[in-house]
This record gives sequence, structure tokens and C-alpha cells, in this order.
Amino acid sequence: MLTKDLLRVSRAGGGYQPQFTDADDEALAARVLGVYQGHVGERRETLEAALTDIEGEADDFKLVRGFAKLLERAATFETRAPIDPIRARTAAFEAAESVGVVTEAERETALERAAARLDAATEDIEASLFADREPEEVLVAVESNYDPESLRKQYDLSLAQTALFDAVEVRVRSSDPKALVSAVKRLRLMYEIRRTDDGREVVVTGPDALFKRSRRYGTRFARLLRTVAKAEEWHLEATIDDRGTERRLTLDDGDVTVPGTDPVAEPTFDSGVESDFYARFDALDLDWNLVREPEPLAAGEHVAIPDFAFDWKHGDFRVFFEIMGFWTPEYVEKKLSQFATLEDVAFLVAYDESLGVGEAIEAEGHRAIPYSKTVRLKDVRDALRPYEEELRAESAESVPDELTPEADVTTIAALADSYGVPESAIEAAAFPDHERVGRTLVRPAVLESLDGRIEAGMDLAAVEERLAEYDIDDASAVLSRLGYRVEWEGLSGGTVREK
Repeated sequence: MLTKDLLRVSRAGGGYQPQFTDADDEALAARVLGVYQGHVGERRETLEAALTDIEGEADDFKLVRGFAKLLERAATFETRAPIDPIRARTAAFEAAESVGVVTEAERETALERAAARLDAATEDIEASLFADREPEEVLVAVESNYDPESLRKQYDLSLAQTALFDAVEVRVRSSDPKALVSAVKRLRLMYEIRRTDDGREVVVTGPDALFKRSRRYGTRFARLLRTVAKAEEWHLEATIDDRGTERRLTLDDGDVTVPGTDPVAEPTFDSGVESDFYARFDALDLDWNLVREPEPLAAGEHVAIPDFAFDWKHGDFRVFFEIMGFWTPEYVEKKLSQFATLEDVAFLVAYDESLGVGEAIEAEGHRAIPYSKTVRLKDVRDALRPYEEELRAESAESVPDELTPEADVTTIAALADSYGVPESAIEAAAFPDHERVGRTLVRPAVLESLDGRIEAGMDLAAVEERLAEYDIDDASAVLSRLGYRVEWEGLSGGTVREK
């Protein structure tokens, strides 16, 4: 992005169109780039004088300053002085106070006294006095991969971003709508998705939807453009508040591109509430997989993309989940109208209790979960439980009353995985060819064989090796079934004893 004073736009016909560069401007970009590269080791004042010379020759000085602004961000300046400038100034000013500097000779005397006090050369004192002032800083490096073409493209992108600073609404059509909405949500912008004759349009509302204009909010529109411009095809229209006059800005995929430079990192989640919930829920071992930003849902004339979805691990079933934060009444009303038009989907909504919309959400047939500061996992777990009970019941109906696994030894968990059902659906079945020992299913012949190979007094490690030959890892349950217990010997192991 550039600063507002470097913005170049045309207001012809009531529009607000950035004045982009063309290939002919690459020569100017090359000159500015060369000035920076050629002034490594020079003072900032010298560098700026060279840039001023270019400005005098260019058709638009703002274009020169725009190129320079981008390169300055990749430049490193440092203070170079024989003596710390603050120490040098302190010593010189104290000496000048006693001398009473009026003439050049008195100035030399003050510098000599300061040098004697710091045990330094007079010329070092003089060279260090103001070395930390910005004009005296030295350019030590320009760490950039820009060439004239990529610098020009970055300038066009930055110019368009700056033009969006004063946007109050942005409307985007993109060939990659999911990436677009993901960026909108990560940037914590308010949005809705509308259906159009040729697809879908994402409408992002501006700072007027909150309490007052905010430059910080405007820069989020600018950051959003980077994601928009990465799509192969896109079209953007924005309403700009140009000092009280509404103007229209239009951009297409041919106007700006994203050069091959590292973008500014964007936040992962819409808010800390969502990030916190995701981390805590993901750490649980439940029968649900948490999915971030699932597929869009048809909501009347609009499209909604919930924050999350819970996918049932044992079948094709999904519960959508939205977290409503501190939104304006108008935005809440839009969301509620979308909820009302959702059909044939399971939907949970966690809402900031300050919104007071629980009854309205429940009236639309969706489960409402109030929260304050953080969404409680127990509340979400309770909301999912009715779905779990119904899904488990359906799973149990798909499992035969009797199961006869081919393996001599298997487990409840392994059978559940093979049938694609939770373990609870397997537990109610009968196993005529196997005996259930703890969570393991073992043929009687295997138990008889083990009974002949295990005896009291054996080391537990040796017993576990024999059990492992039959793929049995639940030693405790099998030993108990055979009439043995383990006499533990500290942490080093144990000995098998008769019960």
C-alpha cells in the first residue's frame, strides 16, 4: 500500500479510477531502482537528492515517489559514527556552555574540550554530533527481488489498495469464491453473498456499518485486494467516500496482479473466539471432525458460508456451525433472514449473549447457544448429542445381531472401523464364535492355547510376548480371564500370580 498523499486517481465521469502504469513506465521504475542500488553506502540526504532530480524530469512526481516508497520498505538504514551521537552532543553542549560559543573559534574550542573529555579526536566529535538524524543515516542494503517489471506491478497493486482506503462497500465476483470468502472472514469484514445472473457476488460492507469511519477498517479492504487479484478471473466494484461524495471504483483481473513477493501474513480466524474454539475442540477425541469454512449453503436469494462444520466420523452427515460475534443490529437481521431460508440442513448458532437473538434463532428451527467471551465446549457437545444418538441408532440398525469375524482375535474398535459405525453399535451384537475379553474378541481355541502356555511365576514381559503372537495387547483382561493377576514390582515389571 501507499500513503494517501501518493494516490493517483481520475474522477472523470463521477468515477474513481486509479491511474495505473504501463510498460513504458518500466524505464522510470528502472531508474528509481538503480538510484537505490547505486546509493548503498551513501547518506539518506544524498539518496533523496538523486530522487528529487528524477522527479524533476518525470511527468508525474507522485509516480517516482510511489516507486521509491516501495523500495524504501526494502531498504535498511543505519547510523554510522565514530562516537555515540548522544554522548558526543552531551559533551559538546556542556563544553559550549562553559565557553559561550559565538564565533567559529569558540566553537572549535568547545569541540576540543569535548574531545579531551571523551579521549577522542576533535574531527570524530564533529562527525558524530548529528549522525543519528534521519538525513545523515546511511543506506546499507536494499533487500528486494524487484526488477523494473515487478516493481511496476507492485506499484499498481499498491495504488489500487490505497484507492480502497475510503471504500464503504466492495462487491466482488471471483472464479475462486471460497478463497475470497475465507480472506473476508479472516480479515473480520462483514459480508453477504448474493446470487446474480452470472454467478455469485460477495458484498463486503464498509466501516459505516459500524459506529464511525475507521482507517483501520479501510485498510482491510486494501488487504483483501491481494487475495482477489490472485484469482484467474475477477471483477470488483467499490463505493468510495471521496470527501463526502460517493464515487464508483471498478477493477478487473487485467488491471492488477500479485507479483512474486511475499504477502503480508493475514490472521487465520475471524476472531479470537473462533480461534480459541477451534483449538479447544480439535483437542477433544470425539466422533466429529471439525471443518473450517465448509461449502456454501443456499439461503434464498443469497448464499451463506458458515464458520465451521462438524462431520460425523462414521457416516455422511454434517452439522453446520456459525459463531455470531458483536455485530450491528442491521447485520444481525441479515444473518437471521439467511437462517430462516436455510433448508434441510442441521445448523447450530453460537451467539454473543449481548445480541439477545436466541429466541429468534430457535424460532427458525436452529439450535441457539449463548456465550460470553468464549464458546463453552460443553454447550456445543450437548447440542451435538441429539444428532449423535440418532446417528448411533441408525448405525446399530445396520449391524447384524450376530457377528462372526474371520480373524481369531480382533477388537471392538477394529470391527467398528470395518462397518463404519461407532463402537457402541458393535457392543450390542452377539459373537457366537468368539468370547469377549475386555474390548477384545478371542476364539475359545486361542484362550485354551494360551492357558497351556502361561503359568504362575512367569515374568509379565514374557507373557506379553506370547500374547503378542496372537495380536493381543490387552494383557490385563486376558490374564484375568485365565485366572491370573499381576504382582507388580515397582516400575520395572511384574510377575504373574494365580488369583
